[in-house]
Amino acid sequence: MIPTALKRVARTSFFELQAPFETTASYVRDLQDFWSLKTRPKNDLIEAGRDLARLNAAYEVRLQQDSALRNELERLERILKLPTPSGYRAEPARVVKREFSSWWQQLVIRKGSNHGITVGSPVIYAGGVVGRVREVFTYTSVVELISSPGVRIAATAEGDIRPISYQGAVNPSYGPAVGSVEYVPLDVFVTASSPRKLVTSGLGGVFPPNLTVGYITRVEPSSDGLFKSGDVRLDPELSSLNEVTVLVPEVLPPR
Repeated sequence: MIPTALKRVARTSFFELQAPFETTASYVRDLQDFWSLKTRPKNDLIEAGRDLARLNAAYEVRLQQDSALRNELERLERILKLPTPSGYRAEPARVVKREFSSWWQQLVIRKGSNHGITVGSPVIYAGGVVGRVREVFTYTSVVELISSPGVRIAATAEGDIRPISYQGAVNPSYGPAVGSVEYVPLDVFVTASSPRKLVTSGLGGVFPPNLTVGYITRVEPSSDGLFKSGDVRLDPELSSLNEVTVLVPEVLPPR
């Protein structure tokens, strides 16, 4: 009986009122983690520093390779007179909370419109795709996880260019996260012991290509016999994320 506009205003007001408390609790948890690390032995910190130095050296090499590839791509675009594609601005954000009632459906991050976050922005982490931004408030944003049934992604099997439709599934709060795939080509074969990596295709303009979605563990012929459908195993780290990166779309200026 309540008008939809009034419901929306009430929901937004509730989130804005609740955001300072949740954000403060998140900062307190970060402070607790800092002091717990301060109590660790120096040998552990030395070993962690060595590992970090090795990673930094490897990343420096990759950055140089990435810069060379970008320069070559820009040169070819100028020669072929191709339009400049839209880019993304990486915005890291801490995870504020995750409700058990919607454990595999959504999480809340500690950045919102105050940092330029927009609805529909893809969210990623070191292991691949996290999901996409569903709602944006002033200081927080709600991210719909890749495991949610409301998320569909155009994907491909690694090493293949044919598109596959991925969708999240209904997942229990304490079980491993899974998804499903449709329109899998008939010549794609996988087993639980020999899964096939599923990556984003770049179609649809939401997610950049070649981001890890999960691993196809089972496929079987669909009812129409033209394609296959099956299950996708998602990364267990999705259940314990502390920080993610939001790819905020931005239009690059023409060259």
